Amino acid sequence: MHTEYHKWFSPNLQRDMEMKVYGHSGFPMLVFPTSMGRFYQYADQGMIAARQGKYENGELQAFCVDSVDEESWYNKHIPPHDRILRHMQYEQYLLQEVVPVIRRMNASSQFATTGCSFGGYHSAAFGLKHPDLVSHIISFGGAFDIKQFLGGYYDDNAYYNNPIDFVAGSNDHAQLERFRHQKIVMATGETDICLDQNLRFAEVLSRKSVPFWLDVWGDGTGHDWHWWQEMAVKFL
Repeated sequence: MHTEYHKWFSPNLQRDMEMKVYGHSGFPMLVFPTSMGRFYQYADQGMIAARQGKYENGELQAFCVDSVDEESWYNKHIPPHDRILRHMQYEQYLLQEVVPVIRRMNASSQFATTGCSFGGYHSAAFGLKHPDLVSHIISFGGAFDIKQFLGGYYDDNAYYNNPIDFVAGSNDHAQLERFRHQKIVMATGETDICLDQNLRFAEVLSRKSVPFWLDVWGDGTGHDWHWWQEMAVKFL
């Protein structure tokens, strides 16, 4: 399998950031790690191996990025306002630095965001804020509400980075139409700790007439990598 490792100093984040690429062509996916995860986590947890043939055959290409969750949502040493601002710097890093690299390597008309658990949050938050760029949002066991990290603090920046709220609050016809052209998958399990957030987000999307596929797995399916590997086989 073709793999590439990239590292550079990010002007937006003022620190080194790393990325691993798997596959040489095909459907491009921007892959987010789980909470405070690293760029190598997705592969280390068997998610690349679960679809190895597709990567080797040029059907899938994964661009696995680092997170800065420890400096943003999970950083209780700074005020909530600053946590949100750090996340917004991360978003600019993705838009101005990562996406151009992906587009130079893969000019497909399709572009997915995907991730598991808190990576599902990043997939939805970034994908729905940029529907002209992102055609597919694929979440496994995703979380979609960041209020839990803010201790009661909430401002416009929090709102626009909280997909479960900004979709619910959108009355912009053009924006809603862009959402409706996206392919949104939320796969979760009947015992998943994030099941409720998936059900709530599905209700929000339904109220806004935004198509989605909510797939709740039975047989005790919960919140862990071996289930997400199986979901990858079904949805990727």
